[in-house]
Amino acid sequence: MKFRTLAIHAGQQPDPSTGALNTPVYLTSTFSYGTAAEGQARFAGQNPGYIYSRMGNPTSSALEQKLAAMEGADEAVVVASGMAAISSIVYALTQQGDEVAFIDPVYGGTDAFLRNTLVRAGIKVTSYSSDDDFVANHSANTRLVLWEPITNPTLKVIDSRKIVAVARDIGAITVCDNTFLTPYLFRPLELGVDVVMHSGTKYLCGHGDIIAGVVAGNGPLIQRIRTIALKHIGAPMGPQEAYLLQRGVKTLPLRMDAHLIAAQKVAEFLAAHPKVEKVFFPGLPEHPGHQVIKDTAGGFGGMVALELAGGFAAAATLLDNLTLFAQAVSLGDLESLACHPASTTHAAMTAADRAKAGVTDKLVRLSIGVEDADDLIADLSQALDLL
Repeated sequence: MKFRTLAIHAGQQPDPSTGALNTPVYLTSTFSYGTAAEGQARFAGQNPGYIYSRMGNPTSSALEQKLAAMEGADEAVVVASGMAAISSIVYALTQQGDEVAFIDPVYGGTDAFLRNTLVRAGIKVTSYSSDDDFVANHSANTRLVLWEPITNPTLKVIDSRKIVAVARDIGAITVCDNTFLTPYLFRPLELGVDVVMHSGTKYLCGHGDIIAGVVAGNGPLIQRIRTIALKHIGAPMGPQEAYLLQRGVKTLPLRMDAHLIAAQKVAEFLAAHPKVEKVFFPGLPEHPGHQVIKDTAGGFGGMVALELAGGFAAAATLLDNLTLFAQAVSLGDLESLACHPASTTHAAMTAADRAKAGVTDKLVRLSIGVEDADDLIADLSQALDLL
């Protein structure tokens, strides 16, 4: 099936008891397994069936089947948040004494988890400034490497093909955070990536009304991650959130097409504006990663970043005078959002780490929604006129 068809039909069958087309929301904490012998078999993993919603729920299972199909994965597991996804992956696939590598920058929460929390478990964490830096200077002891193909918030492009090639040579597990591009535009598993993850809060949901995380990949790895995420950490996605995310992903292709069109127009407007010092958007031919995304993905995404001379003061003036863009730290919603990453999403990083990653005080991040691009451009124009 083509992607739009998968988004609608994968993992969804009429309810066997009622014929309902939408997957029911199973609001139950526990499930009756009938007999003691059946309970013993289910807990031993010998018989299929549900036991307790922390470890599995029919609403979540239907969503997992859909997401696995959309990613081209053997299996998927849904969890409570994007941070639950990344922490479960790393804890499931590494152990004390291992080395984890990541390509700077990443989402601020991921950065804080890796630098400040993971190291307490006796795991070495090393950052690299680019894909070429990782290729040239990687450690043969790296057990797991993590990156975002379009980085948050600088929109630097990382060539996943280079990371995968090195990881195969040294036996490292590859983990790609595909939140910005989504499986509609980019399917990392097809390039040989082992595990793909998302903050499902963002584009997959698209409506800004849930917190969610998604992990997909080959069966044995996902089973290990599922055990850590659900049984040990205890971070399941609730059935109501699973229902809403399943509803959201059905319109993902339609929404992404609208995001792509508007983001391209907004980026081109900003690139030509005299008060904008620099624009970061892979869809601009002058962007250093333009050709990589063109070669490996189906579009350039809906995120745009810009730098303004004048640092935080100029950024604040722009942000405080926007009327259609809400100041908020999420992304991927129908509504356009704007934020100052250095003081919000990436504030937990040290000033030195932010500078190294290019998260400057003059950087503004825009999540372009599905509004008419001309209206968004008019809003940006009037705010820029005040600088």
